[in-house]
Amino acid sequence: MAVTMSLFARAPATGRRPEAELLLCCARSYMDGANAERIKALLRDDIDWVYLSGTALLHGMMPLLYRNLHTTCPEAVPTAVLNPLQHHFHTNVARNALSAEELLRLLNLLEAHGIRALPYKGPVLATLAHGSLSLREFYDLDILVPRADILRARDLFVSQGYRESIPLTRAQEATYLRSHHDYTLIRHDGMVTVELQWGVTQRYFSCPIGFDSLWERREKISFAGRTIVSPCPEDLLLVLCVHGSKHLWRRLGWICDVAELIRAQQDIDWEWGFAQARALGGERMLFLGLFLAKTLLGVPLPPAVLQKLQTDPAVPSLAAQVQERLFGEVDDVTRAFESYLFCLRVRERVQDKLRYGLRVVLTPYLPDLVLLPLPSSLAFAYYLLRPIRLIRDYGLMPLKRSLGF
Repeated sequence: MAVTMSLFARAPATGRRPEAELLLCCARSYMDGANAERIKALLRDDIDWVYLSGTALLHGMMPLLYRNLHTTCPEAVPTAVLNPLQHHFHTNVARNALSAEELLRLLNLLEAHGIRALPYKGPVLATLAHGSLSLREFYDLDILVPRADILRARDLFVSQGYRESIPLTRAQEATYLRSHHDYTLIRHDGMVTVELQWGVTQRYFSCPIGFDSLWERREKISFAGRTIVSPCPEDLLLVLCVHGSKHLWRRLGWICDVAELIRAQQDIDWEWGFAQARALGGERMLFLGLFLAKTLLGVPLPPAVLQKLQTDPAVPSLAAQVQERLFGEVDDVTRAFESYLFCLRVRERVQDKLRYGLRVVLTPYLPDLVLLPLPSSLAFAYYLLRPIRLIRDYGLMPLKRSLGF
């Protein structure tokens, strides 16, 4: 047990700005006595409120920051700070309610046309993990549908006043469907953005979480006065950890989602969840998400799960890299470069590292497609354009290192 406790001890506050420590203490839907006292102690320091508010906004933590400051010790927060936080909170509540209403309308539309749909993240995750639409910040609706129905679903949404964020030619669309996993659609008034997805990640990411398996294990949930279906907690937890790992866990809000989902869902089948992650090549990503939720936010994990996380020696060093960058400033080139290397390290299987390393260099991204419109007969050239654009934007060294050289 001593090894377990030392491995999972919460990261020390030494060297961390008090604003970052304060944000970590507020990153929870339920406030216990120990964290409340820690917040009061931190507020006795000289807080840089501009930095705190800006960092909370960047990490999607404004609702929880306001709620926990307001309920714990509002008298310690300057009125000039608390009032804008309150305004942001209520604006977020109104926006989330609008998004939830629109989600139900779109689900009804898909159902009426015989298209299966699984909403996740967004307002659904706010309900499942945080227990309230008001405590999570999101800006789009994520809806999974079968790949065979994606164009029909897109056309349905377009008929309802949505438009594609970037229109594509037929050749571009064919290439896009092979390499990507979602369409971004914006409602005519700009108030709602939908990510209509046929996969959880792009093909190049080489972690094939497909719609059919998620649909088979779907569960009914109560949402905004209705009963809808959503991925089961085990699947949702893996999806969140894969998503966070893909983006180097750059936002505290993503770690908070994992922690709050675990706190809210007490009957998670951990053994089954680990087996499923292992089969998909995502076990280390799941381990890392759990490790971060435990060390940064103190989420309680069963002893068997804590012991399981110790079996992968790469997880602590990956977590240290995340924590080092979480509240730091990194330029776009360095961020893209580090993300490539991080995504290689976060894989436990050699074949997945190789697939990712090659595909990320050769698979066309949306910028590659819009850079040069091509006819269908020349669509293959998009796969040649991708490495050329990478060399132009980043030079040869990131390209070599992303391939593992």
